[in-house]
Amino acid sequence: MTARRSRGEGGIHWNETRERWIAELTVGYTPAGKRIVKKASGKTKTEAKAKLKAMIRDHEDGLVIAPTNYTVKEAVRYWLAHGLEGRSENTIKMYTTFAETHVIPALGGRKLRDLSVEDVDKWLAAKKSSLSTRSLKLIHGILNRAVKSAMRRDKVKRNVVDLCDVPEGRSGRLSKALTLDQAQAVVEQALKAGARMRAYVLLSLLIGARTEELRALTWTHVVAYDKQRKRWRPVTEAGWDHDQFAVYVWRSVRRKGDTKTVKSRRSLKLPRLCVDALLELHAKKEAVPPPLVFRTATGTAMTAHNVRRDFRKVLDRAELNGSEWTPREMRHSFVSLLSDSGMPIEDISRLVGHRNTVVTETVYRKQIRPVIQQGAEKMDSLFRSSVTQLVTQQRQTRSGRRCKTRWTILGSNQ
Repeated sequence: MTARRSRGEGGIHWNETRERWIAELTVGYTPAGKRIVKKASGKTKTEAKAKLKAMIRDHEDGLVIAPTNYTVKEAVRYWLAHGLEGRSENTIKMYTTFAETHVIPALGGRKLRDLSVEDVDKWLAAKKSSLSTRSLKLIHGILNRAVKSAMRRDKVKRNVVDLCDVPEGRSGRLSKALTLDQAQAVVEQALKAGARMRAYVLLSLLIGARTEELRALTWTHVVAYDKQRKRWRPVTEAGWDHDQFAVYVWRSVRRKGDTKTVKSRRSLKLPRLCVDALLELHAKKEAVPPPLVFRTATGTAMTAHNVRRDFRKVLDRAELNGSEWTPREMRHSFVSLLSDSGMPIEDISRLVGHRNTVVTETVYRKQIRPVIQQGAEKMDSLFRSSVTQLVTQQRQTRSGRRCKTRWTILGSNQ
């Protein structure tokens, strides 16, 4: 007689209707006291035993036994529905489009438990010829977070996506920065533009604010220093009869109005060109100015498209191809021009609101770099005697060559 299994070890029996061996395991009880039974089947008794052992191992590891047919598509769509709370509509739309276009068609039918590192590597390798590195990171992140969400719900034991590296994708257009001559040409044309775009272009180039920050700028955050009261006051209260002005870069057009990072919240003194441009823009407003500094002709908030269209017109008039530039590259130009003028990278990083100098150095300061002179100057001072001797020899050599050349010319004249 076959020995009875101990409690908690499950059971195996033959099902005549299905003609398969059925493995069963009790994994708990409902609040009403009803048993929760997980089942698996196999064509042979050995196969059913193996599946029973796997269910017991998962149960002992604290995992709820998930349906074996739970797919990648289900995991991704669950994350899209429940993992993007608090994100803007545009962000949700972007993630959904990338998931439905690149993730689900390629991997959606795969059972999540069977997904392997090799599957993900091959999928990313197939995409690298058509997608940029940023897009590859985006679709990898979607799959990675979807699987992490499934892990939290005990649908899978481990996240194989986290073990995969993102390959280098198709190269895109590199960001650029204006040279000093180009920047001067842009400033000259901005001064000839309408009051709104004059102020917008000058602020983006001369204080390095992000486009999303300028579009959310309000008049209460344009401030003047009141010497009598010894404090900064909004120009709507203090007026423009002051010497020093600044802007509070505390908001953006993001969903909750926050800046990109906490470090991005900063207060920046305004250059004189920016003050004059804002003064003229403010003078053109109604008796009761609207809260936003930059608005469309109809009074609504400016969109990225509004800014890009008018910005490119200014660059076209500066004899630059406007279609080849974007408003955010004024921020890159701000960093590059300051760096080229010799300002320390730490100070530039604070001005643009970066957490540290790494992003400022590697992403923004790419077009114009100052010649680092300290090393050469120090070495010249350490080996001053050798340098002096070398310079003397070079002068003597050049002097001898000039004398020889002179005698040669005289000889030819004779």
